[in-house]
Amino acid sequence: MKFIDEFRDGKLARGLAVAIRHSARDDRDYHFMEFCGGHTHAISRYGVSDLLPDNVRMIHGPGCPVCVLPIGRIDMAIRLARDGGVILCSYGDTLRVPASGGLSLLKAKAGMGCRSGSHGDIRMVYSAGDALAVAQQNPDREVVFFAIGFETTTPPTAVVIKQAQALGLGNFSVLCCHVLTPSAIASILESPEVRQWGSVPLDGFIGPAHVSTIIGSRPYEFFAEEYRKPVVIAGFEPLDVMQAILMLLRQVNDGRALVENEFSRAVTRDGNRKAQQLVAEVFELRRSFAWRGLGELPYSALRIRKPFASFDAENRFGVSYEPVADHAACECGAILRGVKRPQECRIFGSVCTPENPVGSCMVSSEGACAAHYSFGRFADAAAVQ
Repeated sequence: MKFIDEFRDGKLARGLAVAIRHSARDDRDYHFMEFCGGHTHAISRYGVSDLLPDNVRMIHGPGCPVCVLPIGRIDMAIRLARDGGVILCSYGDTLRVPASGGLSLLKAKAGMGCRSGSHGDIRMVYSAGDALAVAQQNPDREVVFFAIGFETTTPPTAVVIKQAQALGLGNFSVLCCHVLTPSAIASILESPEVRQWGSVPLDGFIGPAHVSTIIGSRPYEFFAEEYRKPVVIAGFEPLDVMQAILMLLRQVNDGRALVENEFSRAVTRDGNRKAQQLVAEVFELRRSFAWRGLGELPYSALRIRKPFASFDAENRFGVSYEPVADHAACECGAILRGVKRPQECRIFGSVCTPENPVGSCMVSSEGACAAHYSFGRFADAAAVQ
């Protein structure tokens, strides 16, 4: 199958593993962060770490939009459904993220079903278009789409907002929680939270794949130039990741810090200009936005522009964000920064499992904890505990 089987070829993987071992110098260690949860998933699922020499370490980054969503934002969505009586629509993983008071959107939905006189509802959708369809099918109900994600899922949200405006759909709005990848990378490299969570040595980044199809490779050039950190954008197949590691090793050994594009079959330097223009028309930068594990980051998220303000759920219903501390035993914040591994959290795999997630990193399939748990890469958890 084109673009799948050839990127999972065992013979090629063995050849890449040999090339990586030969490129890794014995007199130094290498620390590379795979920013995106899709890469973490691939590394865990295919055992890529087992093919690397001991002095090449992969560090998990915050590239899971479900994981970086703070508790206070989930609480906002719950209040809209439970107290505002709206039909709240969102993606499946978001429904399971732990919120305040032992709740989640899924548990809140179950609770609302038991309350007399409550008309709120919470529904899982597969796309922003599904949420728009719910609004069309329920003209007498307020429908809110809980929109989360990085640059990849932002254009579809912009599309449905423009469609709702064109249709004159007065019962549809969006709770916008779209965040921006470059801001998270900047925070990892330098931010006040380094003092809280600690810092981690980084020699380079594997850049996200789907995000880069939208924004292109150009935005990462700043990090290569300013911080002297090479970036290699890679696809999500195991050979993509291994090739990116080899490219990073060669850059570090040569003293180079450039943006290279391993995923050239889908990513260009300029990205998808049409999608970028659509997003710029509908959204603008927020001055600040809270990220789980990264804190308040300036200009790191989007809000809906004034011409589309009637579709902004925050304005329409007057809901506001209130910060909430993470569970005291949960190490998601440190894991999202790459400071700790999932196995170093004392509740990983025991109290916190995919069936009973305490932190967001165990919820999404792209979360570092879920990836390690699901593919058995936590044999040393007992030793850590």
